[in-house]
Amino acid sequence: MEETLKSIPLVTNDTIVFGLLVISLGLVFYTSSFKSGPFVTFYKFVPALFMAYLLPALLTTTGIIAPEWGTLNENGEMIIEGKSSLYYVASRYLLPAALVLMTLSLDLKAVFNLGPKALIMFLTGTVGIIIGGPIAVFIMSVVSPESVGGAGPEAVWRGLSTLAGSWIGGGANQTAMLEIYGYDQKLYGGMVFVDIVIANIWMAILLIGIGKTEKIDAWLKSDTSAIEELKAKVSKFSLAVERKPTLPDLMILLAIGFGVVGLAHLGAQFLAPYFDSLVGTVQNSTIRNTFTFLGSGFFWMISIATIFAVILSFTNARKLEGAGASKIGTVFIYILVATIGMKMDLTMIFDNLGLLVVGFIWMTFHAALLILVAKWIRAPYFFLAVGSQANVGGAASAPIVASAFHPSLATVGVLLAVFGYAVGTIGAIACTLLMQLAAPI
Repeated sequence: MEETLKSIPLVTNDTIVFGLLVISLGLVFYTSSFKSGPFVTFYKFVPALFMAYLLPALLTTTGIIAPEWGTLNENGEMIIEGKSSLYYVASRYLLPAALVLMTLSLDLKAVFNLGPKALIMFLTGTVGIIIGGPIAVFIMSVVSPESVGGAGPEAVWRGLSTLAGSWIGGGANQTAMLEIYGYDQKLYGGMVFVDIVIANIWMAILLIGIGKTEKIDAWLKSDTSAIEELKAKVSKFSLAVERKPTLPDLMILLAIGFGVVGLAHLGAQFLAPYFDSLVGTVQNSTIRNTFTFLGSGFFWMISIATIFAVILSFTNARKLEGAGASKIGTVFIYILVATIGMKMDLTMIFDNLGLLVVGFIWMTFHAALLILVAKWIRAPYFFLAVGSQANVGGAASAPIVASAFHPSLATVGVLLAVFGYAVGTIGAIACTLLMQLAAPI
């Protein structure tokens, strides 16, 4: 079989790539610290967090780095020959450690005082994905039926079911939908491509919106008092316990953060296989696939880390916030953002345009419904952004968006994202049934 070489990036060594990513982050923080000049105006409109995402994406787009590389065979399928492990390390080690360190000063009662609007906006995002899918398929069936056609295992609606699983739950739910509807795995890469492009563009839009939070909240006429109260409580506590961090302080913080990461991975190592085998014994395929996420090691790792973090927030460990716990956690989050950014090749936007249009219409409806409901119930932009990202981005991205508003809010994103795992497959099945009805015959 003849193979065509796919461009190998200029830099393939992860150590060097990591250096480039950290330099990009340093450049962002250096320029955003200016007190005068053009960068002051620039960062009024473009959040530093977005630039931390964009610069690595530009490095990937220009072929300097890449998340993976290999060869393309005559069918256009990629045979992986090399892959960066930086995202895996950041999402499996740094993310749970960040969640622990950023949650030490958590005021759980104040989080609950945020009220039901956070959950309402999350569920609105879920409904937006469930309904947006069939609407996108129907519109494209009129405009370009070949883009959403196909029969048997190659039917596009079957492939779109995996997007529904990913955008409501996460990777485990996405895989479950692939198994349930038996989409041709040779074509599956195209759906993953749409997932990456649309989800990352939407995340970028949410990050840009964070820089205009006050204006958006004013337009929504939202009540942000509970959020401001939580932020004020955490800030007041941080000032009360603030001190110059010593070497023992920093070592204890790392011990707590990565100690919990180790325990979380240990628990996941046992719980994931146990529940995977337990769920596998269920005879009903729909019920079995609905609870596939229980066999995900990532799900258990994040859940266990979050539980430990909340428990620690009731102990004297919370005083370590004064030594910079949340600041270290934020550093880890920014590194994660950079590794997510390097997964985005901006030139991919112009490939596979038919499916991209489907994804664009789909995500537009999701966003429109969120805005409509937020306007109706006067929900703050924070709830809109985190409620959306808890669906579309999952546990890896929701705390990033939440912590961009304030480090103390990261846990809100995690809690909603974990809930998304639970409803992901059920919601995706409902969405797929509607997409099947909307697809051209």
